Amino acid sequence: MSEKQRVVITGIGLVTPVGSDTQTTWQALCAGTSGITLNDRCQLGDYPCRVAGLVRYDQAQIDAIFSPKHQSKTDRFIHLAVLAGDQALRDAGLTKDDPIGRHRCGVYVGVGIGGLSSITQSVVDVQQHGLHRLSPFVIPKVISNQAAGWLSMLWNLQGSVNAVVSACSSGADAIGLAFRAIRDGYADYMVAGGAESCVVPVAIAGFGNMRALSTWQGAPHQASRPFDKQRSGFVLAEGAGIVVLERGDLARRRGAHIYAELVGYGASADAYHITAMHPEGRGAVLAVQSALDDARIDTSMIGYINAHGTSTTMNDAVETMVLKKVFGAAIDPREHDHIVVSSTKSMTGHMLGAAGGVEAAVTALALEAQLFPPTINLDEPDPACDLDYIPHHAREKKVSYALSNSFGFGGSNAVLALKRWGEL
Repeated sequence: MSEKQRVVITGIGLVTPVGSDTQTTWQALCAGTSGITLNDRCQLGDYPCRVAGLVRYDQAQIDAIFSPKHQSKTDRFIHLAVLAGDQALRDAGLTKDDPIGRHRCGVYVGVGIGGLSSITQSVVDVQQHGLHRLSPFVIPKVISNQAAGWLSMLWNLQGSVNAVVSACSSGADAIGLAFRAIRDGYADYMVAGGAESCVVPVAIAGFGNMRALSTWQGAPHQASRPFDKQRSGFVLAEGAGIVVLERGDLARRRGAHIYAELVGYGASADAYHITAMHPEGRGAVLAVQSALDDARIDTSMIGYINAHGTSTTMNDAVETMVLKKVFGAAIDPREHDHIVVSSTKSMTGHMLGAAGGVEAAVTALALEAQLFPPTINLDEPDPACDLDYIPHHAREKKVSYALSNSFGFGGSNAVLALKRWGEL
């Protein structure tokens, strides 16, 4: 592969329940710190799903980027995307005046649902005040492409701008498609990832009534417990994870800091059910294998996997089965130097469309540091989940290649393959 076809990560922006910037988020994840709290944003009465992963940021952070006028015309998921995207671009060492080809820099942001809080408020407004009083900004406030659109406008990025909507794999798909755009010669730089903010009663009841949400009644920080025997569902969360992808030769030329190289992307469909994974993991197996094939690596070269690991009964068991099918002895904990796996959702909760963006960025940070975040709350592993999930404490390990898995409702599967930059 030519240097022009190599795609590297040169900027990272994270806004999550464990931190409102990249460094704070990374340090919290390595320390095994949970961002799950009682949901003090919603009035839920006696509804049993009472915990959430909420982003807490200083208003000054967004005021420095986004005027109050613009904030009033945009939903919270856009605010989170703008915060993370601005972080990522500045982290990449870019400024709004850099002489990069603006028409060769695009923005792909994955969004699972979009402006649900603004939609629900608009319904109330219409019922109370009538149609004529509804704000003309409702539609641009809530539609999914506005996260990417606002980033492109704020930074004058004139390349392809798209919203990728594929449920919980949206953020990963956005990064994968951006990777292909650079590798195939359609762009030189891409801003890509995911954003989501829909911790509102209608989403809580919607997921809760399908028995997907955690009903944990103990301490909130223990509610998200992937692969644990006592898991009772995922914890709904919000956040954003954006990366700057760049042609390898351009990054080298300008002396950019390179976190990791993105080397493969696999996507597939279960073609099975509106919410459940295929019981044999058909689509997930295909996505993992496709990412490996795209990267031109074999199973023995992977050292770490950031699992989808949602803390639902079915997902965790099926994902474990999928990894065993693909990796065999290489992931067997009894083998020397086996592949290790962890779910950072144990600390962040499930950020839906943002999850894949956040987790790909975390995987890049982990490869650079050679330090891999834990799965917390894994006190009693489910017998069906018997891999090395790095329980409780982060682990140092020499790893050259890693995967980040994202599997979504409707059978969407996306897997990203990353390579450590430089030699071990």
